[in-house]
Amino acid sequence: MPRIAYVDGRYQRHAEAGVHIEDRGFQFADGVYEYFAVFGGKLADAEGHLERLWRSLSELRIVAPMTEAALMVVLRETIRRNEVVDGAVYLQITRGVAPRDHPFPNPAPRPTVVVTAKSVDFSQSAARARDGVKVITRPDNRWGRCDIKTVGLLPNTLAKQAAREAGAYEAWLVDDMGLVTEGASTNAWIIDAEGVLRTRGTNANILRGVTRKNLLRIAQEVGLKISEQPFTVEEAKAAREAFITAASTLVMPVVSIDGAPIGDGKPGPVSRRLRDLYGLSARTNAI
Repeated sequence: MPRIAYVDGRYQRHAEAGVHIEDRGFQFADGVYEYFAVFGGKLADAEGHLERLWRSLSELRIVAPMTEAALMVVLRETIRRNEVVDGAVYLQITRGVAPRDHPFPNPAPRPTVVVTAKSVDFSQSAARARDGVKVITRPDNRWGRCDIKTVGLLPNTLAKQAAREAGAYEAWLVDDMGLVTEGASTNAWIIDAEGVLRTRGTNANILRGVTRKNLLRIAQEVGLKISEQPFTVEEAKAAREAFITAASTLVMPVVSIDGAPIGDGKPGPVSRRLRDLYGLSARTNAI
């Protein structure tokens, strides 16, 4: 069955879908996106993703292209037309099409909306989680508004490529003070030497991860000690456990950083438990 994409009010063959060459998302990265996991044909963490989407649009002063109810119809219809049971949905909204000029077009064009969906074999992610993944560190040289989920991801892409070339799964980005900010496409976590679950606070200009937010709630519910205090690379290497989170990975144990093993070099018990709990929660609450 051919894949189907939604582009500006039309469902069309994925291979034939496209946007105008003067779309500002293409020319200026003037747009935002969200990535939803799909379980059983339903959207996981939909409320959190939509809340972040509206915030990102507001921060860039892009007018919402439709109501939340209408957008949910589009997302679900794209899932249905692609016959996705377990998989992912990608949503992108840009400022729209206008003659190329840096300032915002006036009057504002109609925003461009693109939605695609695909099936994902989550057993591969589960197998990866059983062994754990490797990460490397790279300087964080992104722009100063990483709290907005924009499509301007070139520094993230370069960090991901560096990780791939090093035989690692992810790159953790490190600020000028030697503190880990987040991963190139994930949030970074450790269980420190004292057994405290730590991840950097969102007031430090990192992405407000939806998976991150829900995992903090789950960790609190099971009684884990939690701190949003940032940590250094050295603290991470000395940690009992480490892991990353994202809609695409859920909770993924990290077993080495820059070649240094974490703990005994295997996924730790807390990471494994949190992965199980998060997976159960995401599937149960998908809508």
